[in-house]
Amino acid sequence: MAGTASQASLLLQKQLKDLAKNPVDGFSAGLVDDSNVFEWQVTIIGPPDTLYDGGYFNATMTFPQNYPNSPPSVRFTSEMWHPNVYPDGRVCISILHPPGEDPNGYELASERWTPVHTVESIVLSIISMLSSPNDESPANIEAAKDWREKRDEFKKKVRRIVRKSQEML
Repeated sequence: MAGTASQASLLLQKQLKDLAKNPVDGFSAGLVDDSNVFEWQVTIIGPPDTLYDGGYFNATMTFPQNYPNSPPSVRFTSEMWHPNVYPDGRVCISILHPPGEDPNGYELASERWTPVHTVESIVLSIISMLSSPNDESPANIEAAKDWREKRDEFKKKVRRIVRKSQEML
């Protein structure tokens, strides 16, 4: 296991260095604590021309010791109102689900985690999720109901969290 953890550590250090050298539009990422490469702080800028436009949303990414064979978990620490984000902030998108067949039959194995994903591809998938919510299998039932049935209410809640995120700067 120690060998796997050190391989994961080297890979994460390389991804951190790559992002520092070549920043990606739409987010910034770094370590929560310089002594722990397995926990990252990410700030996602609300994608332009979406309800989240102008917001600054913080999240933590926690990587397992056997990364990249298993996915990290991602949790918004900023308030978030979205069908694919649990009320406690955990992000629910297919690529963060363990590899293999979906026991519930909702996702193809090809939609789930594969070791080719990087911090960059994960965050870009989250940005895409903000742009187009999937209300078919929601993590936040109330947000999904608002999205489907009370769009004005949904928009009002999102505008409030965007304003709140701006005030936190």
